[in-house]
Amino acid sequence: MMTAALRLTGIDMHYGYVRALTGIDFHVQPGEVVGLLGDNGAGKSTLLKIMSGAHRPSGGTVEVHGRKVELHEPSDAARAGVQMVYQDLALVDAQDIATNLNIGREILRRGPLGWLGFVDHKAMRRRSEAELDRLGVRTAPMTRPVEMLSGGQRQVVALARSAIRVAGAGQGVLLLDEPTAALGYEQTKQVEALIRRMAAEGVAIVLVTHNLPLCHEVADRVVILNRGVKVADVRLDETENDHIVGWITGARPSQFVTRQEIS
Repeated sequence: MMTAALRLTGIDMHYGYVRALTGIDFHVQPGEVVGLLGDNGAGKSTLLKIMSGAHRPSGGTVEVHGRKVELHEPSDAARAGVQMVYQDLALVDAQDIATNLNIGREILRRGPLGWLGFVDHKAMRRRSEAELDRLGVRTAPMTRPVEMLSGGQRQVVALARSAIRVAGAGQGVLLLDEPTAALGYEQTKQVEALIRRMAAEGVAIVLVTHNLPLCHEVADRVVILNRGVKVADVRLDETENDHIVGWITGARPSQFVTRQEIS
C-alpha cells in the first residue's frame, strides 16, 4: 500500500471548552486531489491550519510521507514539504513575477557583489521561465509587477510559487484555501488546469472550497466535516452531488460512528 503524502490521525482541537475538531482522521496520497468540504464553522479551516503548522492540535498526530512530524509553525511545515496557498495569496504587489516566484530562494550575483547580497535578476527570470514552462503555465512577462496582473494571473502565480517548491513525484503537499474565490469563469479554468497538472506530477493536493463544481472538476475524493466531526470520506465517482450536500448540511447521516455516540 502506498504511503500517504500527508496523514492526520485522531486530531482534536479545543479552544477552552469549545471543541473545534474531534478525532479527525485524514490522509492524501501523492498525486491525489482531496476536497475538504463543510459549511461555515465545520472546522475545515482549522484543520487546514493544523496541516500548515499555523495551529498546533490539542491531540493527535501528523505524518508526512510516513514520518511523524511536529508542526509548531508554518516554517516547520514548509521544511517537511507542505506548502499553503492562502486566500490573500501573500504576494508582494510592487515586485515582479520572477521576484515573487523566488522569494526565499533568491539567486545572488557571482563574486564580490554576491557576497554583499546583490541579487541576479536575469538568472531568476530565466529560472522562473523554465519552471513555469515545466508546469505548462502561461502568465504575463516575468518583469511585470504583480499589482498589474488580473485576479486569475495573481492566483496562478501564487499556485505556481508553491508548486515549484513541492514539485516532483510524491515530494510535496499543497494546501489550497478557496483558490477560485472571486475569480471569473476563464480564470477559474486556468486554476483548474494548473491543479490537475500539479497532481499529475505527483503533488498531493488538499482543496478547501465552497465551489462544488470546482471540486467535481479536479478532486478524486472528498472529506466532509460537520461541526468539527468527519461525516464522510468518499470518492467522487462513488457518490452523488445530493449526498455531498446532505453531509455538508447535516441532512444525511454520517458514515462513521463518532466519539460522542460511543460515549
